[in-house]
Amino acid sequence: MGKNKLQKFSDMSFYPHVFQYPFSVLKEKGFELKANWNDAFFKNDHPIVLELGCGKGEYTVGLAELFPDKNFIGVDIKGARMWTGAKQSSEKGLTNVAFIRTQIELIDHFFGPGEVAEIWLTFPDPQMRKVGKRLTSSRFLRLYRKFLLPEGIIHLKTDSNFLYAYTWEMIKLNDFPVLADTDDLYHSNVADDILSIQTFYEKQWRERGLNIKYLKFVVKEKAEIKEPDIEIPHDIYRSYHRGRLNELFGS
Repeated sequence: MGKNKLQKFSDMSFYPHVFQYPFSVLKEKGFELKANWNDAFFKNDHPIVLELGCGKGEYTVGLAELFPDKNFIGVDIKGARMWTGAKQSSEKGLTNVAFIRTQIELIDHFFGPGEVAEIWLTFPDPQMRKVGKRLTSSRFLRLYRKFLLPEGIIHLKTDSNFLYAYTWEMIKLNDFPVLADTDDLYHSNVADDILSIQTFYEKQWRERGLNIKYLKFVVKEKAEIKEPDIEIPHDIYRSYHRGRLNELFGS
């Protein structure tokens, strides 16, 4: 592990708005802020919004600046990436920001029923071969529903045609209300100050000429969530860290 990464991990342990809980601790002691974030940490009754897979935390910090009347929590397992958002929010003096370093599969250990108003999924791995790992799969939507408000909102921003199409199939099959939809965000009338906040990876996707897709929908409280049984064409390019296909983007 590089010296710079070690320093970032050290910094993270001193930020009062960063929480790092391994599963062993959660299992033994639980999380003290669960169902008590507003009273014990934020000291207000504002709605709580999560960014799952927050990466460097650009969206979490950007949204917190735009909406001081909401509380924002970024979640990711990569502490060295999250350090950027933790540092920026601290330097900006933002009191409506927090970060949790954990696996998304464990997120229900951190929030009580009805404690979260909205969830942002910003450029998650589409997991084309692993249904259960897709962040809009029935598995995860059932998980989110444990702590979302009855009319809680999910936002998806993605470069992936596959994940966009899959999520639409999920929405149609389960009759979820759709509040906004576009398969070309920056050439639509949907883009606004919120959606125009760009993450590090989003900028790179756009430089590669990829359209950004956006879905905003509601997960119904009581309905059983069904998994679509349909073949969806896979993306014909690789995720950014694995390089790119020559026929689309050159060598």
